[in-house]
Amino acid sequence: MQGDEIKELIGRVALGDRTAFVALYNQTAPKLLAICLRILKDRGEAEEALQEVYISIWQRARSFQPASGSSAWLSAIARNRSIDLLRARKPVADELDSAYDLADAAPDPERQTVTKDEGRRIDTCMEELEADRAVAVKRAYVEGLSYQELADQFGVPLNTMRTWLRRSLLKLRECMER
Repeated sequence: MQGDEIKELIGRVALGDRTAFVALYNQTAPKLLAICLRILKDRGEAEEALQEVYISIWQRARSFQPASGSSAWLSAIARNRSIDLLRARKPVADELDSAYDLADAAPDPERQTVTKDEGRRIDTCMEELEADRAVAVKRAYVEGLSYQELADQFGVPLNTMRTWLRRSLLKLRECMER
């Protein structure tokens, strides 16, 4: 299928044409699956990513700019979704650490005091951040939300969210070193 045909299908998908969506899927799924598989290196995850890619295509078809190229647009969605899933994976070491943390005996009173003091210092430093940045930091590093989830929640681009978090962590480090 040629690029012009794909552009036409995306245009029809933007209008809610389900038949065009099926045709677009049939023509582009093998290539997009290959992209997901190359990044994720797991067929099951790649297939799940592909489903999310097509949900995104259905939802974002209206924002498609024909000048950007249809194959490039579709490939970028597949690549970005796969990278987001790759980043969202929790390393096995994190699971082991949390299991060991649960198994540890209660810390001694001295350690509890040090931990409380550090917690108070972190809270004080968090208050120096702008309110939305502080909330984003808490959701990222306490609740474990991904950059993409945070960007969606705050209605900002993904790179803006990355910048917010990086700058906020630098401010926190400076504050904690005082």
